[in-house]
Amino acid sequence: MGNAQGMCFCAQMTLSPETKTSEQVKPLAIVLGAAVWAGGVPSPTLRRRAAHAASLWHCGDVSGIVASGGVGKSPPSEAQAIVDICQGLGVAATDLILEDQSHTTEENLLFSSRKLHERGARSAIIVTDTYHAPRALLVARRVGLQARASCPAQRGTSLYRLGKSWLREIPAFLWYLVTGKGRSQ
Repeated sequence: MGNAQGMCFCAQMTLSPETKTSEQVKPLAIVLGAAVWAGGVPSPTLRRRAAHAASLWHCGDVSGIVASGGVGKSPPSEAQAIVDICQGLGVAATDLILEDQSHTTEENLLFSSRKLHERGARSAIIVTDTYHAPRALLVARRVGLQARASCPAQRGTSLYRLGKSWLREIPAFLWYLVTGKGRSQ
């Protein structure tokens, strides 16, 4: 854990103001999945999100990590890849929770909220990219999660890739907003 101080600095980028309370139960991080490529190789997005969650855990900001995401085009599940990355970064296996059935943002948060409640946590820190956070927070609110987002830095991501991601996310957010996706089920 020699790099924990540097990791803690990176973990401070959040999208909502952090409120300090005397609450004894720390939140859980919910890492939203991203692609696993052929041969089981985690995409850079997935690696970035998992590493960010591990830094939150090392800094003591979360008591555990819910790894969320099912099997996409290539195995293993996104959740299993997140767990593997986090364990490789020193996160205790007992603090990692696998949610490997979801395939959408809505399912990620609905299924993860159940894991959160099983652990007795009352709030979550959603780990996703900045462009995805508004939709994730909308869905979290609709499934009854008290949550905020914490987003990893986008270092090394091309402007083309960032632009494409934002352009894809805008209609997705509007679709969720208009259709009511994520409403309690």
